[in-house]
Amino acid sequence: MDLGLEGRSALVCASTGGLGLASARALAAEGARVAVTGRREEVARQIASTLPGAVAIQADLREPGSGQALAEAARDALGPIDVLVLNGPGPAPGLASELDGSAAIAAADLLVRPHVELVGGLLPAMRERGWGRIIAVGSSGIITPLPRLASSNLGRAALVGYLKTLAAEVARDGVTVNLVIPGRIATDRVAELDRAAADRAGLSVDEVRSASEAGIPAGRYGRPEEFAAAVTFLAGMPAGYITGSSIRCDGGIIANI
Repeated sequence: MDLGLEGRSALVCASTGGLGLASARALAAEGARVAVTGRREEVARQIASTLPGAVAIQADLREPGSGQALAEAARDALGPIDVLVLNGPGPAPGLASELDGSAAIAAADLLVRPHVELVGGLLPAMRERGWGRIIAVGSSGIITPLPRLASSNLGRAALVGYLKTLAAEVARDGVTVNLVIPGRIATDRVAELDRAAADRAGLSVDEVRSASEAGIPAGRYGRPEEFAAAVTFLAGMPAGYITGSSIRCDGGIIANI
């Protein structure tokens, strides 16, 4: 299938590791010129050097105004951006019963503010050209809120509300807005979580992973490349009639449809 991404430009946020990196590589493999971004500039430069036509941009989405600054830097480096992949760090774990107003504001500042800034900086040109793709890396917490991740559940749900509303507003302009929801994907972050769980339970990492895999219908962790394939398809021409939707790459672990 020809995804029609040859020569398109893509900004992939937080793409120096994990799902962002896999998505950047997959888009580049389809011929897109990719802006690799992250807090670690040298890592971003090294990755960009391995992808044809890619550029590296240092960005810390935790900083005020970072989304707007990143949008401007990406336009300067690649010209008008056709594909925007929203991705970034999440807040620290915590209980809903212990959440206060400042924590709620901090969750929105981390999970909503930079993405709204990025969209605001790149969407007008997409609408003028009559073509654009906005794809967010989501969380299963928007479907089934995750225990001990109250701030994440709150902030990500707010972002989804914004994106769904946006999708309806820009669909007639040829811009699609979608979400890809990961399950248990074999990234460095998930490996860290498994190590932490093993330490808490007094088990080996292999035991923790085996127990986790037993609860996944597919019987294994997903590969970052599998998640990136969903992102890349949504970025392509054939996905032009898919918008305002969430697609799961979870091995069937989320219990409801």
